[in-house]
Amino acid sequence: MPADAAAQDQPFLKSFSDPEAVARYAEGPRRFVPGLDGMLRMTGILLAERAPADARVLVLGAGGGSELRAIADAHPGWTFVGVDPAAEMLRLAERVAGPHRARMELVEGYIDDAPAGPFDAATCLLTLHFLPAAERERTVREIHRRLRPGAPFVAAHSSFPQTPAERGQWLDRYAAFPIALGVEPEQALGARDAVAASLNTFSPEQDEAILRAGGFADPSLFYAAFTWRGWIAHA
Repeated sequence: MPADAAAQDQPFLKSFSDPEAVARYAEGPRRFVPGLDGMLRMTGILLAERAPADARVLVLGAGGGSELRAIADAHPGWTFVGVDPAAEMLRLAERVAGPHRARMELVEGYIDDAPAGPFDAATCLLTLHFLPAAERERTVREIHRRLRPGAPFVAAHSSFPQTPAERGQWLDRYAAFPIALGVEPEQALGARDAVAASLNTFSPEQDEAILRAGGFADPSLFYAAFTWRGWIAHA
């Protein structure tokens, strides 16, 4: 989900306020993000390397609730603040959270609406690609400012080579994966075109540089799957 106000005007994001589209949301990430469930599980493992048993975790872009549920399932002593600008997506997160809902505070808004912390850990999954470079760096910096020293941060989003020839090839692969799973080619190719037109995608090298500029000195790649990358870093 989008992490800040700079994303509001993107047509690609209108579906996050459409109740019918939100009702179908859970189908999309698992079809278009290879290894999503494994990535969510790895996220919890990486956070637990430094987060205490009673950690307070900031989840930016929490709409939909999949990461909230996956991490809460694995760590019953943690509490969460989930932030997202789309009310419909937060309502979905409430339903997905199920028995863990009492451990979660859900905030409708952007990074500037998140509590000041300090938090013991943070995540921003499938979100930062909605933001242009300057706003992405500012958002990362605001996450960093809310973390305790040494606290872990996991970011994962669309990130792949951006030279013209490579970009086209990787976008084709983005569409090929759901087609191989049985998604109608027209739907998958439409999603490809929407990503190409609407997302702010950068190379992994530039994405890592943004994490460093936002205050994280040690970003390390832990997840790579076609057009997706994930990093672990520490405040």
